[in-house]
Formats: sequence, C-alpha cells, structure tokens
Amino acid sequence: MASVAEVKAAIDAALLHVQEGQIAVRSANDQLGEAQLNLATAVEGSGHESVQSAQAALAQAASELQDCLTATLRAVEQAETYVATL
Repeated sequence: MASVAEVKAAIDAALLHVQEGQIAVRSANDQLGEAQLNLATAVEGSGHESVQSAQAALAQAASELQDCLTATLRAVEQAETYVATL
C-alpha cells in the first residue's frame, strides 16, 4: 500500500499533466480564435451554406474547448480537496 506522501506525490504529478493540458487547450483556443477571425474576414458578405457551416463548426469547437477547460478546472479542484483530506 502506498504511503500518504506517495499518494500526494502521484496526485501532484497528475495535476501537473492536467496543467500542461490546460495550457495546450488555451493555446488551441487562441489558434481557433485566429482561424475564426481569418475565415470571417475572408468570406465577409458570403451567405454560402458551406461558409455558415464552417463558422458554426468553429464556434462549436471553441465551445467544446471551453467545456474541456472547465472540466479540468473542476478535476483539479476535486483532486486538491482530496489531497487536503489526506
């Protein structure tokens, strides 16, 4: 059986990976925002169905990235709460 110190160290390592993932998600969201702006500029005034679909897909992706970030923040909070009880 692992000691409390080992459990805490393992959780800390896991949280470090989560933080690295959060950085990647934020970076992806930034890149996605730039893509949305570039697309909007490139197709300004177009009412083509494909353009609207592309813009909707990018908006959905941005929303899902935000959901991912929110979920990881909750996970970190819960892990930290658990560590505090050890």
